[in-house]
Amino acid sequence: MSKYTVLATARSFGKNDPEAIRRLEAIGCTVLRSPVNRPLTSEELIPLVAEVDALIAGNDQVDAAVIEASKKLKVISRYGVGLDNIDIATATRMGIPVTNTPGTNEQSVADLVFGLMLSVARQIPQVSAIVHAGGWDRYLGTEVWGKTLGVIGFGKIGKGVARRALGFNLKVLVNDIYVDENLASEYGVDFVSREQLIKEADFITLHAPSTPETKHMIGEEQFLLMKKSAILINTARGSLVQEEALIKALKNNEIAGAALDVLENEPPNKPEMLTLDNLLITSHIGGYTHEATNAMSILAAENVIKAITGQRSQFTINPEVFDKK
Repeated sequence: MSKYTVLATARSFGKNDPEAIRRLEAIGCTVLRSPVNRPLTSEELIPLVAEVDALIAGNDQVDAAVIEASKKLKVISRYGVGLDNIDIATATRMGIPVTNTPGTNEQSVADLVFGLMLSVARQIPQVSAIVHAGGWDRYLGTEVWGKTLGVIGFGKIGKGVARRALGFNLKVLVNDIYVDENLASEYGVDFVSREQLIKEADFITLHAPSTPETKHMIGEEQFLLMKKSAILINTARGSLVQEEALIKALKNNEIAGAALDVLENEPPNKPEMLTLDNLLITSHIGGYTHEATNAMSILAAENVIKAITGQRSQFTINPEVFDKK
């Protein structure tokens, strides 16, 4: 008979390598999976968390109602880095540590940025679709080499993008709330204001967290400042981009194109977005590689193991909960 029950709603948790699940089972855990192949709503999660000891959450809605419905919850282990879908204040009030898995997927996301950038610049998906349909038409693309890349948010992923930019001979402009000239020298970038970056960059990639201050940081005003040849890439959080303004900018050719791996609502709930030839949308695959999912799975499991066995994970977001115990 198992000692603990762990609910894993993160869809790719342990999917490619069973090591994370083996580690949980080794300490007496039974791992339950999500009943659906998508993030769960609060209403769907509430009946599932009532009797579990740990929740390994993906992009599910872990709000106050979910946390308050749990009777035995010892930890909320976020499979990933972003925490905007988890009510940390309620978890803290109830003495439940919240953890995440930093340092596990930044290389995968940084890789995807360049995949998206090249795909939009050279219109690779459109051309491939034409060939698969029996045609042989061509789209006139634009080069990435030697252009200016704007990076908004210079954490681990932003730094990874800057490293890759060296190989494309890109001039890199960075905007971040922290300006560090030592980093500027180390990575070969220039720290500038957000307005200057938006005006001068040929490619703009977003790597900021989701906060009230960053919500819709890219909207109508920013699109009007961009070059008409600019391409926007968002692999961070859907809330950073005002989608109605993006649709308008793309329809009116105020910018050349955009690629989104994240949306305000996933899957997209604005049908018009799916009709735009200059908008590429992928299904939140930034961290969906063998390497990243394995690393995230193991760290998410280790965070659970530490909490269940009375230890404190170094990746605890609300360490003050331990002061109450």
